[in-house]
Amino acid sequence: MAAITIGGLAMRFGQSLGGTYFTRTAILSVTVLSALLCNIAAEETCKGAPMGAGAVAAVRDGRTILLTDGREVRLAGIEVDDEARAALQSLVGERRLWLEQLGPERDRYGRLFALVYPDDLGPSFQQTMLEQGHARVSSRVGDRACTDALLRAERAARAARRGIWSDPNFAPLRSQDTGRITAARGEFTLVEGKVLSVRESGATIYLNFGRRWTRDFTVTIPKRLRREFAAAGIDPKQLEGRPVRIRGWVEQRTGPVVDVVVPEQIELTQ
Repeated sequence: MAAITIGGLAMRFGQSLGGTYFTRTAILSVTVLSALLCNIAAEETCKGAPMGAGAVAAVRDGRTILLTDGREVRLAGIEVDDEARAALQSLVGERRLWLEQLGPERDRYGRLFALVYPDDLGPSFQQTMLEQGHARVSSRVGDRACTDALLRAERAARAARRGIWSDPNFAPLRSQDTGRITAARGEFTLVEGKVLSVRESGATIYLNFGRRWTRDFTVTIPKRLRREFAAAGIDPKQLEGRPVRIRGWVEQRTGPVVDVVVPEQIELTQ
């Protein structure tokens, strides 16, 4: 509606000047502006439910903050290493924070799960940590729009080799390198490779990355979640031959395995 109104004004403006040039220029400008407005409106925003504000008392680790009112806040949506504490400390200082719920309200230790913003409501500390290369997007963010926003920040840092991405040890593992994947058992890991085959057995869908199914890297997806994955544009049955990036915790069964239960754990890399 706004675009039509602006367009009408542009037409009248052009006619009042009595020149075709002005009319065409105005209409072109309105067309471009309308397209931009449509794109902005269509883009989903990462936003959680308000959880109020608080002041920093201490930084426990690279993603945990103690507030002066005694609450502990866990920065939702990211994974960090031991050296991330200094980076978070430099960002938050002793300033006041604004919290928005992302995912469950609390973790099993009673800490608040939240998107955490500076008091001027600039980018979340999660986004800044990712942009600076001090964190990775976790396997379960809890919101698709937030997942997309955080992944964009992570990709930019990885492409620029900022922070942890300058260290080859943090580079995504290749799916063929079963030795290194096995060594990462119990750790949060990124694995990249081409899906060789997709199989079903019982209630599970298997994404196989090698011919030796009992020894090569494998991803499992509960069959009951296929529709949810397909609705997110990641239909497990259509992934054969596709290059992907998997994020999650490595387990060792007959071979190294990552259990995938949400679509954001799988990124199409081409």
